[in-house]
Amino acid sequence: MSLPTAFLDAIAELIPDNRRFSDPLSTLAFGTDASFYRLIPQLVLRVESEWEVQETLRHAHQHSVPVTFRAAGTSLSGQAITDSVLIVLGEHWQGREIRDNGAQIRLQPGVIGATANAALAPFGRKIGPDPASINACKIGGIAANNASGMCCGTAQNSYHTLAGMRLLLADGSVLDSEDAASVARFRESHAELLDELARLAEQTRNNPVLAEKIRHKYRLKNTTGLSLNALVDFTDPLDILLHLMIGSEGTLGFISAITYRTVEEHAHKASTLVVFADAEQCCQAVTSLKTSPVAAVELIDRRGLRSVENKPGLPAFVKTLPDAACALLIESRAADDATLSQQLAEIEAVLAGYTLLAEVPFTRDPAEFGTLWAIRKGLFPAVGAVRDTGTTVIIEDVTFPIEQLAAGVLRLQALFDKHGYNEALIFGHALEGNLHFVFTQAFETPEQIARYRAFMDDVAQLVAVEFGGALKAEHGTGRNMAPFVELEWGHDAYQLMWQLKRLLDPQNILNPGVILSDNPELHVQNLKPMPAANALIDKCIECGFCEPVCPSRGLTLTPRQRIVLWRDIQAKRRAGHDTQALEKAYQYQGIDSCAATGLCSQRCPVGINTGDLVRELRAEQTRSPRIARWLGEHFAASLKASRLVLAAADGARRVLGAPRLAALSSGASKVSGERLPRWHAAMPQPVRISAMPDTNQTSKPRVVYLPACVSRAMGPAAGDSEQTSLFDKTVALLNKGGYAVVIPEGLDNLCCGQPFASKGYAKEGARKLTELRDALLKASRGGLDPIYCDTSPCTLRLIKESPDSRLDIYEPVRFIRQHLAARLTFSPQSTPVAVHVTCSTQHLGEAEHLIALAKLCATKVVIPEGIHCCGFAGDKGFTTPELNQHALQRLRGAVQECGEGISTSRTCEIGLSQHGGIDYHGLVYLVDRVTSPRTEEPSQLEVSA
Repeated sequence: MSLPTAFLDAIAELIPDNRRFSDPLSTLAFGTDASFYRLIPQLVLRVESEWEVQETLRHAHQHSVPVTFRAAGTSLSGQAITDSVLIVLGEHWQGREIRDNGAQIRLQPGVIGATANAALAPFGRKIGPDPASINACKIGGIAANNASGMCCGTAQNSYHTLAGMRLLLADGSVLDSEDAASVARFRESHAELLDELARLAEQTRNNPVLAEKIRHKYRLKNTTGLSLNALVDFTDPLDILLHLMIGSEGTLGFISAITYRTVEEHAHKASTLVVFADAEQCCQAVTSLKTSPVAAVELIDRRGLRSVENKPGLPAFVKTLPDAACALLIESRAADDATLSQQLAEIEAVLAGYTLLAEVPFTRDPAEFGTLWAIRKGLFPAVGAVRDTGTTVIIEDVTFPIEQLAAGVLRLQALFDKHGYNEALIFGHALEGNLHFVFTQAFETPEQIARYRAFMDDVAQLVAVEFGGALKAEHGTGRNMAPFVELEWGHDAYQLMWQLKRLLDPQNILNPGVILSDNPELHVQNLKPMPAANALIDKCIECGFCEPVCPSRGLTLTPRQRIVLWRDIQAKRRAGHDTQALEKAYQYQGIDSCAATGLCSQRCPVGINTGDLVRELRAEQTRSPRIARWLGEHFAASLKASRLVLAAADGARRVLGAPRLAALSSGASKVSGERLPRWHAAMPQPVRISAMPDTNQTSKPRVVYLPACVSRAMGPAAGDSEQTSLFDKTVALLNKGGYAVVIPEGLDNLCCGQPFASKGYAKEGARKLTELRDALLKASRGGLDPIYCDTSPCTLRLIKESPDSRLDIYEPVRFIRQHLAARLTFSPQSTPVAVHVTCSTQHLGEAEHLIALAKLCATKVVIPEGIHCCGFAGDKGFTTPELNQHALQRLRGAVQECGEGISTSRTCEIGLSQHGGIDYHGLVYLVDRVTSPRTEEPSQLEVSA
């Protein structure tokens, strides 16, 4: 059914064009979440204020238009999709307020869970919920789904740590439980609603069978259906309403802000992996551990262990375990080391009562136990990475009463065998009886869908009926389990849920079909296709974990959306459909505006680098391979030409003045269709190098210095407080550290090939890279001398694309901390310094070391929140400046107290300086400023995080 014209007209007056989407590309992109369902919204609204939500709801209520809310889209049960109006949170829902030294935190729904915890970390606190998606999921989804996690259990979920809430009901009315005036107004305006809630609660408490069933269900980990425990836990209808909102999945209202009572984050931790002969012994141990001082107990069956047995960090014995083996990964946490030791002794005493097949003893080493937990978190993607192309990976989560956990595991495994899910594995939060099982499924034929339907029917009967468990422990009911809610809860409880829904959403406009549905086939309808598109991306599970680090998120598309659309384009092509319009839109949205720096791969559970796909698509569009070859063969001339262009621009600045030049270049850029870059005050001057270093200092240790081509072309901006070139500053610092600096022969003709490869000219990029490697081998005397590259993106390309064990290649951070720090005396400055960790620095694993170095140089270091990639991406800051501007839109406000910023990429520093309002320089400028040569013998100091 199409949307009413009157509604569309009203929304057009409310939401501007650039935040209102109805085109095929945008609706498909937003119509995808992490579940295996797909509905395409008719209209997507990116809202930036509560007032916009309120007015949208008012119009939707007036015209009976269904709406669905979307935060991060990481939910797994189909609760964040719609074929009507999708309301997506924009960038202005980031508010937070820490209270009582971290005892409470008030959050808007757009705050990412991990960001909230980072804000609480200085207080030794965190929010209770700890879902595996916490680095991507947002508070709105965490609360609306009552998400939990490995350590959260039931006591620390959103329901039990709720301290206050601001909410909007279906008619747009607002209630803020922390505002006495708002509460008083609501009690008056919604007296009938509150009276009915009180009546339903009293009726429920007076029904002993129903009340006991509710209490039993919530002694378990349970998110199936609405939160009926609110009716037995509270008597004040206001409290009932607030707690009904938790886990309601957007079907009862919109959570505009939530206040959590936080929980302690203990600094001292230890973990162990213990293996039992079978699931029965393993689950018996879980029951014994229930009263022990454990923070988390994760069960992993043999299939799960087998899926990760080749991962680095797992002991060799895992490969030899028998088929029936079952393991527990156990963690204990404490406020101090002595308490932790006492707790470990208690846990080991419990485990001593069981015969273990094998174990990794308790370790307190963060690197060691971090590896164990990373492997546990990798179980879900391990299945996704090996699945057949065209299939989806499904993760279900159920709860068995803990005393029946062993039987539940065995019965689930029997169902896998019965229905032919041979790859299925089980893991989960054993202390709560909460098991996840992961399997792969195709939905291309009626037979495949029938197989899934039969399997889920058996699972529902087993868990909900035979064992009295929960079909959804923490992933939300969604569409996936809506047809089974009555089976699990029974007629009376199910009708009570419908009464609550009709009371709070009488027109059924809030996320209809989610949680409550009269459609028994809902869970096998609107299934998401996963067509083959490209081997680089076919393993994508569309989880959305990549999205927070993407610089084009909110401007054009995210990595997940790029993949979704490319899959759709390929499927349409094969079906003979006309994709011309979609591909035209995708050119800018998907290809041109992608930074292609690959940060998405670091967050992707299966390691997909969407930038690789984009570079491949760019390569298919290249038109000038001969020109690329000529430029590569005459690189010195190209470099000289770039210096001349910079000199001409600087000359124009001197003659015209900076403001007039900026205005003229802006006009020229518009006329050229943005082909000409816009001049601004952060634009570099041509480089001016004082003198080449003396290479005859034979008594000193040698280092080969490779200045990147940008360092050989671009000097500081005219208004920069530092006017020394990066080349000269680097040579000075290396000399200060006692090194003789060697420059490779034919320097001006050398390049790592990145400018060519990023434009799709991979062949010329590879040729230049080989040429550079050969020059470095010669300059380093066959690899005897270390090689220092002053720009981290070039270093990354050398190490990743052309690895050569003979070459010892460093970027600034690693060389300074491993070779220079011990030769220098640091006198930290009091002026605050901002740090930008480039994408390449992150890929090289030097992010924390860069921050540690900065803290050695300055008493205060600022790392701007939420800026992962600056979006300059080589030359994107010149050719697609809106990407750089969008990625750094919050930078200026975050760094105003800083005297300067530091980075390890000259091009990134141009955009950072422009949008940050302070000068950004290479790390060597700061290190050189605050250091002096050591007069004594070099120490063994190495700076590490």
